Amino acid sequence: MPLRKNNNLIKLINNMLIDLPVPSNISTFWSLGSMLGLMIIIQIISGIILSMHYSCNIESAFYSMSHIMRNVNMGWMMRIIHANGASMFFILLYIHMMRGVYYKSFNLKNTWMIGVSILLMSMATAFLGYVLPWGQMSFWGATVITNLFSAIPMIGNIIVEWLWGGFSVNNPTLTRFYSLHFFLPFIILFFIILHFVFLHEMGSNNPLGTNSNLDKINFHPLFSSKDMIGFMMMIIIMMIIVLNYPMTLNDPENFIPANSLVTPIHIQPEWYFLFAYAILRSIPNKLGGVIALFMSILIFYLMPLMNNSILSNKNYPLNKILFWMFVNVLIILTWMGALPIEQPYENLSMIFTMIYFMFFMLNNILTKLWNFIMMI
Repeated sequence: MPLRKNNNLIKLINNMLIDLPVPSNISTFWSLGSMLGLMIIIQIISGIILSMHYSCNIESAFYSMSHIMRNVNMGWMMRIIHANGASMFFILLYIHMMRGVYYKSFNLKNTWMIGVSILLMSMATAFLGYVLPWGQMSFWGATVITNLFSAIPMIGNIIVEWLWGGFSVNNPTLTRFYSLHFFLPFIILFFIILHFVFLHEMGSNNPLGTNSNLDKINFHPLFSSKDMIGFMMMIIIMMIIVLNYPMTLNDPENFIPANSLVTPIHIQPEWYFLFAYAILRSIPNKLGGVIALFMSILIFYLMPLMNNSILSNKNYPLNKILFWMFVNVLIILTWMGALPIEQPYENLSMIFTMIYFMFFMLNNILTKLWNFIMMI
């Protein structure tokens, strides 16, 4: 009986990782999915190790981080890998999504929808994790972001008090944030498995955007070796950051214990949330800002409905230009999210927020226009 189970397992691995038919023309950008899978495993393992030494209490949380860094054997490395691993994860995730937008991988609807859900849960997990060190920026970041829910009419304040577990960000807030931060990665892992299942069922997209089954080869050995090279490059880059520039991406305010009586001059989230934070701040109305914030991510769910062209943006010159404009807008919004709320940045962020949302509509219009021109 165990032998039969082993044979079934070998067949499953064979089908998923060796004999899987893959388009022969896919580029290195298709290796990012595998790299993300490795990255989430590294984050889960390092997170479990850190959880063994973390103290989930507002009186001792900040000092337990110091204890991990100074007294736990290799604790400093685990913490720095976990903190910088989040940044590496989001860099890979954003490039992976932009590749999907550029090559119109959203035509694989089930795979795309689950991928956007993974993005949302990853953002929630990263926000919850940022609160746990209980430094100044952790505390005030949690206060500002959870307060956004108070903009919801009628039930907003009830939701905020429920999130806090009281009338302010306090010990119950930290406890539930810690529990959710520990629990959510396993839900993400389940969604990643679903992502793979649908991907293998429907097949990968390719740079042309066509779903042809005529030119496919086995995943192993060509693409498995490409993935291994990607793994090595990713780990080398990560270890350079961990060993040489460990605190570059950390906010200096977070090295100060949380103090509810002293507000930092400029409250901002981690760099990978700055584009969404800039969109939130660009709307003068609080409820409007919250809606714009959520829509900046939820709009990706609508892409399969808004643009049903098969060919990738590579085949549409106007869409290609528009895509790179969109990437530049994302970079500019990220930069503006780190700047203080003053002129001219306030007005500029409004303009770039409008351009951000216009991209999704214009991408569809330009595709149809180009198809019409080519028919003529």
